Amino acid sequence: MRRRIVLGGLLALGALAAVKAQPPAANAPKVIEVEKVKDNLYVLRGGGGNTAVFVAANGVVVVDAKNPGWGQPILDKVKELTPKPITTLINTHTHGDHVSGNVEFPATVDIVVQENTKTNMEKMPIFKDNAGRGMAKRTFKDKMTLGGGKDRVDLYYFGRGHTNGDAWIVFPELRVAHAGDIFSGKNLPLLDMNNGGSGVEIGDSLAKAHAAIKNVDTIITGHSTLMLWSDLAEYAQFNKDFLRDVRAAAAGGQSADAVAGTWKAPDKYKGYNIQEARLKTNVQSLYRELGK
Repeated sequence: MRRRIVLGGLLALGALAAVKAQPPAANAPKVIEVEKVKDNLYVLRGGGGNTAVFVAANGVVVVDAKNPGWGQPILDKVKELTPKPITTLINTHTHGDHVSGNVEFPATVDIVVQENTKTNMEKMPIFKDNAGRGMAKRTFKDKMTLGGGKDRVDLYYFGRGHTNGDAWIVFPELRVAHAGDIFSGKNLPLLDMNNGGSGVEIGDSLAKAHAAIKNVDTIITGHSTLMLWSDLAEYAQFNKDFLRDVRAAAAGGQSADAVAGTWKAPDKYKGYNIQEARLKTNVQSLYRELGK
């Protein structure tokens, strides 16, 4: 039984990764929608994960660079928003729909990531194929501060979740944070075990972020709408509750397939997107972590 569960989990993760990695058709129009969060902070939607554009006094800080071929559309959209140059690009984590556009940014742009993310990025074909262009230039372990005053940007890492390098990017003056895909939206998370993700630890990592980061009201999620800081506390508890339920079922001798076929989100999480395929994959991943 355990062998079948592990094989099923690996196949499901491979299928999800393959779907996630597929870029849009080359001839499809690359349309970027702009949402203004603050006078100098925008979210660019379309083409992959949500991209943040922070217009500081002496330049622009961009967070995440979308799928292959979307770097130039990001650069073009930023030019529409401000004449200031892009000075810094921060990637929240290693996935292709958040980092692939890096290779189209000017070589002068400073690229910053959590140290585990750089290690993961170094394995990606897109950076090998582009002779290292777009690769991170600087890393941090637990915390880094860029700039100062009204232009200050704080970077944090609180532990494994979606991957082993999920960075939180905070704009203190604006009371806004970008969470990337450790909080992609109100849904079951994608647990990328190949890049250090953990369903056992994600709830705690989210809770640590909520406890440690102060004076934030708004969260830019990885793929969904803007969320409130209180939504983060709820989402951390959602992941803890899911782990508790799966752990109890495993201890009771239930198979992963049985759990995936019967688990329902508690009523207090009404409105959460519980995809059947993601549910099955997450249960299988947790069984692997729990040694079942």
